[in-house]
Formats: sequence, C-alpha cells, structure tokens
Amino acid sequence: MKNQTELNNNPSNFIRAIIEKNISQKLYENKKWAGTPGDKNHHDKGKQDIAKIRTRFPPEPNGYLHIGHAKSIFLNFGLAKDFGGACHLRFDDTNPEKESDEFVKSIIDDVKWLGFSWQFNKESNLYYASNYFDLMFAAAKLLIQSGHAYVDQQSADKMKQSRGTLTTAGKNSPFRDLPPEEHLKLFEGMRDAKYTDGSMVLRAKINMASPNMNLRDPAIYRIKQVTHHRTANKWCIYPMYAFAHPIEDALEGITHSICTLEFEDQRPFYDWVLEKLLDNELLNQPLPKQYEFARLNLTYVVLSKRRLIELVEKDHVTGWDDPRMPTIIGSRRRGYTPDGFKLFSERIGISKADSWIDYSTLEDCMREVLNTSSHRRVAVLDPLKLVINNLPNDFEEECFAPNHPKNPELGKRTIKLTKELWIEKADFMEEPEKKYFRLFPGNQVRLRYGYVVTCTGCEKDKDGNIIKVLCEYLPNTKSGTPGSDSIKVKGNIHWISTKYALNAEVSLYDRLFKSEHPGIKSENFLDDINPDSVKKIKIKLEENLVNIKPSEQYQFERHGYFICDKESTTDNIKINRTVTLRDTWKQVN
Repeated sequence: MKNQTELNNNPSNFIRAIIEKNISQKLYENKKWAGTPGDKNHHDKGKQDIAKIRTRFPPEPNGYLHIGHAKSIFLNFGLAKDFGGACHLRFDDTNPEKESDEFVKSIIDDVKWLGFSWQFNKESNLYYASNYFDLMFAAAKLLIQSGHAYVDQQSADKMKQSRGTLTTAGKNSPFRDLPPEEHLKLFEGMRDAKYTDGSMVLRAKINMASPNMNLRDPAIYRIKQVTHHRTANKWCIYPMYAFAHPIEDALEGITHSICTLEFEDQRPFYDWVLEKLLDNELLNQPLPKQYEFARLNLTYVVLSKRRLIELVEKDHVTGWDDPRMPTIIGSRRRGYTPDGFKLFSERIGISKADSWIDYSTLEDCMREVLNTSSHRRVAVLDPLKLVINNLPNDFEEECFAPNHPKNPELGKRTIKLTKELWIEKADFMEEPEKKYFRLFPGNQVRLRYGYVVTCTGCEKDKDGNIIKVLCEYLPNTKSGTPGSDSIKVKGNIHWISTKYALNAEVSLYDRLFKSEHPGIKSENFLDDINPDSVKKIKIKLEENLVNIKPSEQYQFERHGYFICDKESTTDNIKINRTVTLRDTWKQVN
C-alpha cells in the first residue's frame, strides 16, 4: 500500500484520463438517448445524446450513506459536471428484505446536502432498479431462449459443492442441458409463485471450468416471496445484483460505470451479460464500460455496514446520526461540511492502488474549510471567575471583536466587559511552570479585545480549590485605542462577562476507536472502542450567541470549531465540537 506522504504529494484520478481519451476518440458522439431509460427500440427513436458522458451513483437503499459513499458521490457527480455530462442517482433495490423508503429519503437528502443534483438539461435522472424489472425479466427469457441461461433445481449445498475451487474445475448441473423450452416454463413458474424460496434459481450458462469463479454459471434470478418497498407483491423473483447492474447501466445509457475494486472480478460477467443482450438485439451500441477504483480505507473508522449496524443495535452509539459515526448524517451533525468532503476527495485522489488514509487528513480538510467560513465567538469551556478589583460593581464597557480576523468586511461584534468575568481555569496558575505567560500573581496579561490586567492573587475554598482570581486593570490599555500597546505583555486570554454569559452544554467528540485499525489486534472491533470518544461539559458562551440556531457553526477562539446541535433550544443550548484547532491526537496517543 502507498504511504500517507506519497498519497498527499501525488493525488490522482486515472478515470479522468480515461474519459478525456474517450471524448477525444469521439467514442460516444453518435450515442442515442430517448430522454428516459429503455431498450434498443426505445433509444433508436431518440436523438443524439447531448450528455458527453453519463455516470451513476447506485446505492442500495438498505442503510445510511457513509464517508466512503461521499467519495463515490464526488467522483461520479463531479466527473459528469466537469465533462458536460449527466450523473444518475439510481437505487439498486433488488434485495427487498432490507430496503425501505426511509433509506431512499436519507440518501436523496445526503446527495443534495453534498451539493449535487441529478437534473440534466430537462431530465430528472433519479431511477430505481425496480423500474426495470419487466425488462430484466424479458432479458432473462432471451438468455434462456438463446441457450445462455437455465433453471437449476439443485439445492444450494449441491450447487456450492459443484462449483469447484480455485484449483479444480466445477461440475455441470444435471439440469444444465435440458431444452430451453423446459427452462422457460420453469422460469415463468418461478415468476408465478409456483415454487418455494430456494427451490430453484436461474443461472447463466457460461463455463464451469473457468478460472474466474464468477463465470461458473452464476445465479441471475432467485425466488423471494417478500414484499418490495415499491413494487409490493407484484414480483416474487428478483434479479441478482451482478445481473441487474449491467442491464441498468445499459438501459440508462451509462458510458462510464465506476465501481470499487471488489467488483473487478465481476467485470467479465458484466461484459458477458451486455454482449449476449446485444446479440439478442435488446441493447444497442455503445455499451457501458466498467472501471474500478480503490475504495476508501480510513484509519480509526469502520465502514462495514455489518459493523455499523452492530454499533447502533448494541447501543455503542446513540443512533445512525451520532456525531461519532462515519455516516453522512452523523458527519453533518458533527459539523463536517460539503466543502470539507470535497477538499478531502480532491486531496486523496482516485487510484487503483489500495491505501490507508489517516483520519487526520479528513480532519485537516475540515479545519481548512471551517477556518475560512466560520465566524468567531468566545466560549469558556472550564470556567473560573476573575474579578477586576479596581472597577466599580456596576461597570460596563463595550469591547469590539472581529467576526473573522481575515475578513474585515464581515464586521465586528460587541461584547460587554464587566467587573466579574469567566476565564479558563488553565489561564491561571498560582505557581507557574516555566514559559507560562498567562495569569499568576504579579504577572500581566491582556484581556483579549479589552485591557491589560495585573494578577494580584486568588481566593480558595475550604478544600484549597481556587475559586476566584483577583486582578486590577491598567487604564489606557484598551485594545484598538491610542497607546494601548504601551505596555507589552506575552499573554492574551479570552473571557466572558459573568453578567451576560450564556449557559450551554457542549459535547466534546473524539474518535470512536482508539486503534488505527479496529479489530486487527483484538479480533473484536468493539474491544477497540475509545471510552473517551465523547465528554459532555457545561460551558459559558458570549452573549452574541443568545439566538444561536441548530446547524449554525462557529470557531470558538482557542478551542476549535463547533456546531449547534439539532436538539438545541433557546433554553437549553447544545453544542457539538466538530474538530479542534489543530491535530493533537498523535501527540496525546
């Protein structure tokens, strides 16, 4: 595998080069498109396709999308956009037991949130595999009639045994060479619910001695007497994904069918299906081509659907939208942004070589984007009271803080300075360490956007805990006023007026797993869950956040980037930490 340095220095997208070559060769210049998906007869009535390429993002609606899907979304939709083409959103709903409208809706929402649309010209290219069940059934019948498919009545165990191994050839089914008419009658009986689940399957007739196990007469239709989320009980047989996938691509006029590497061994079958249906005049040229790229391998994360389900069902997280989950809905609640995912996708590139991406790369991309976009605010996460003794009790003065230090056009906000303030406990030490420049008896610091103060001491409770820091301010040192820099200090601390401070709860999220590769050493990925992946604390916020709304994002100065949680209310403000200001994970761990 490539190391991280190689990856960062050499982002690539080999598929882009393929598309550029295909366009220069005018490979799809004469491709016809009838405006909607269909077979050869349908598209022959159409006009030249104005989309230079067609790609697709084809999720199965049996779960929530995750970060790996985001990479695929940016790839497929991004390439279509860059080359003047269309990208279809297609739901591969051929496995009805686990699919639902809930997942369909969440996927649509996630794709939109990432900034993409399946609209092209006047087309709304949102499709379902179930749209094509009639055509797939017709395709299967054509294969039977032309001697390229048969109904196998062997048990599942018998079929498995006869398949052979990587070093030994498989054995033909005893039903393989029955006349096509018999297989056609059986297949229609399967459709008409005359047979039970698992009693027979339709198989492609290819080569049981093929070195590619995927070409040893793979199953292409099975009986499943279950209700489908769109077609209800119209069908009791469903196509296998490997059979449905190339047909869907062809019906939709897809030019570049981009998959992850686990489908590389399936490509010969993909081509076989298309060629046989071309021979039977169900499809026309040019046929789609499949291309594979390495899937996302991210450290400190699990992306397996099975493992994600286990995390949710065993209550290791609060749900699919838990901010620690690698789902897109979880990432959204965490405060990750579409622009951050876009930068991440560009930075890691697309290649055929497997590689591990360190989670810090994703976090760095989010920091980079959020640093540009986020307004600044002040929050005190570990409050300690500071009293300015030489100010009157009713003292109030306006201080002015920029909404963004690098974007003066965004203006300034007002924060009130009063006699009593909240500061961070870490900003005071009674006995300072070496090179500690913040508050300690006798030392001077600047109250950010305010005055220079001199620490005069502290107060403690009966147990010896520091409960109050005492200081005095120096007149004529207010930030932004003439002569304010006459006194030089090394420390600059943030603060919030105790009178105007808002109470809030913040969830400090960290990585869900403490191991770089969960489950590799422990053999059980759950053993690697980070017990400190979330910490909830009570904090103080500046007064300008009084009307903060869910999904609003800010940089809390000195602390990092934060987002208002969806469950937040005016009376109960809830905040999630998106990412710290800098990567401290490796230093700590």
